[in-house]
Amino acid sequence: MDTAARAGETAQTLDRGLRLLHLVADAPGGLTVTEAANRLGIGRAAVYRLVGALTAHGMLRRDGEGRLRLGAGVLHLARRAQPLLAEGALPALRRLAEQAGATAHLTVVEGGEGVALAVVEPSWTSFHVAYRTGSRHPLERGAAGRAILAGRAGAAGPVSTSGELQSGAYGVAAPVLGVPGLEASVGVVSLTPLDVTEVGTQVTAAARSITAALS
Repeated sequence: MDTAARAGETAQTLDRGLRLLHLVADAPGGLTVTEAANRLGIGRAAVYRLVGALTAHGMLRRDGEGRLRLGAGVLHLARRAQPLLAEGALPALRRLAEQAGATAHLTVVEGGEGVALAVVEPSWTSFHVAYRTGSRHPLERGAAGRAILAGRAGAAGPVSTSGELQSGAYGVAAPVLGVPGLEASVGVVSLTPLDVTEVGTQVTAAARSITAALS
């Protein structure tokens, strides 16, 4: 086999392995080898070879019923990437916090929950919400999580909530769309009611800026 043919075969194997990871990531109940083979359009033997390599690197695992699930190696890579995501989002978050006079945050999906990956507080307000990086909450509660769910449905507009995560707190957020492999939202949280029209425009603009910075 010549060099070009070997390179083509290697690229095809890599492509199949990445497609398999995406398939397993999108299957909450895991996948059988047969299901994976059918969706990839390849034979079971080829899937077994991919699974062997990906399992050796911790990217996949087999559960008690033999179904394929993501391995801890994927989480390790995700955590290594998080500082880069936060760094890319900080300029937009700083602008948003100053514009809205409220605490701005980038929230990402991890383990089925929303996690505050980066938080920026406004510099000129007397009082603002203290929101810790690493804070977790269900996606069904709070503007940040609800915006992510809206983004899954293809909606790009802002979402507002009141008192869902903390009594007396108001939030407005918009999904960050168009970054492959990333489910996230950007928003603000305040101790006083927010002008949803004005702040909604600001968080939507921030979401677009973050998409541009991370793409």
